[in-house]
Amino acid sequence: MLLALILLPLAGAALALALPRPRARAWLLPACGAAHLALCVLVLRTPPQATPWLGLDALARLVLPVTSVLFLACALYAVDYLHLPTGRFTPFNRGSDRVMVPCLLLFLAAMTLAVAARHLGLLWIAVEATTIVSAPLISHNRNAFSIEATWKYLLICSVGIALAMLGLLFTAYAALGPGEQATLQFDALLRQAPQLSRPWLRAGFVFLLVGFGTKMGLAPLHTWKPDAYGEAPGLVGALLAGGLTSVACLAILRGVQLMAGAGDGPLARHALLALGLLSLVLAAAFMVRQPDIKRLLAYSSVEHMGILAVGVGVGGLAAYGAMLHLVNNALTKGSLFLAAGNIQRAYASKRLSEVRGAMAALPVSGGLFLAGFLAITGSPPFGPFLSEFTILRGMFGAGSHAVAALVLAVLAVVFLGMGATVLQAVQGEPPTLCEEFRNGCRDSLLLAAPPLVLLLLVLGLGLWLPEPLQRALRDAAALLEVTP
Repeated sequence: MLLALILLPLAGAALALALPRPRARAWLLPACGAAHLALCVLVLRTPPQATPWLGLDALARLVLPVTSVLFLACALYAVDYLHLPTGRFTPFNRGSDRVMVPCLLLFLAAMTLAVAARHLGLLWIAVEATTIVSAPLISHNRNAFSIEATWKYLLICSVGIALAMLGLLFTAYAALGPGEQATLQFDALLRQAPQLSRPWLRAGFVFLLVGFGTKMGLAPLHTWKPDAYGEAPGLVGALLAGGLTSVACLAILRGVQLMAGAGDGPLARHALLALGLLSLVLAAAFMVRQPDIKRLLAYSSVEHMGILAVGVGVGGLAAYGAMLHLVNNALTKGSLFLAAGNIQRAYASKRLSEVRGAMAALPVSGGLFLAGFLAITGSPPFGPFLSEFTILRGMFGAGSHAVAALVLAVLAVVFLGMGATVLQAVQGEPPTLCEEFRNGCRDSLLLAAPPLVLLLLVLGLGLWLPEPLQRALRDAAALLEVTP
């Protein structure tokens, strides 16, 4: 079934290239997304089984359903998004769905392969594949800004993935010893972890952290994010901010597992803690007086990747909170980017100088954007409040009072900075040309329902955590605490 999870979107991509009708291609996305989610549920209900190449441990069993749910929401949204009416303020590239639909399905296949990979070489190939197939999605609008953002994304992420390759080579060399063969099979590396060469393993982890941290968007490796997220369509931004970052985080956590198994867990955690705090501070600085609503969400993604890194870096209860925050961040970012995509399409702009009164022009999307802002900044009763509170409890419980104080100060700055931009965009009266701006881009069912459902899920996670999810979070956090 794991192989079917990977092959299903690949087959869908091939079928999308053969289908002649644009509407049929568009509906192929939610069909494949629903089938993928159904298969995902079946896989999660079966006892864990692994081969040398594919398998699902507790971390993978947490990330896989999150990416599948997010993709299904974006797939339903894409049905109407790809066929909004053409007009002066809403340019539509005819035939662009021939590129977007196959690339979205290939992106799902690559993310699934990365999550299920039990071989670090296969994981690297899958993460690199996400870069290649997502590049055409970022340049979907075919203007100078989107093409520039695509090249920046390709250049920076390719450098990062090359550094990750060096990390893999060093890790394999760490396993090379008398009578031993170098290997990148993850389970074999975990078994050999206490005997791995410490200097080579540490060097490998540093390069893995820098390489996959580039894809995750940790500062100062985040410079591609504001341009890529700002110029990509809303549904692509949702998949990048909610799906790709979760997969890249999982890749880094593989390195943390190896370091912990070798007895070097504190070193790995300190490195993550340093990058996480740097990400929080830099993101907060750029979110103050940010005039672009989608670049604002990009810096918010940098902030929340920092929170994840800090939670794992502190460990214990904070690591449990970080695993919960991974789920909450993915779903909340999905809702925010889809709502922002509706606003941008309706106004033909994403800058505050032209976006005003979004709640009056688009009541559902504007309201979701405002509610999403409250959720992502950790306001109760949404899920991110619970996960951030759990991380802070873990910090105080571990005696990291200075770190907790810094995180609280940054979160306050983020709330004020992000709130100034969001409130300015959603409140007030729309421009006099609002009707012409909208050009038929209203809150239709398929444009409004997916972000609404995602936000309702985030609200539900803030009020109640199902026992299976609690068990999955505990198991995932426990994997990061394993020592020799």
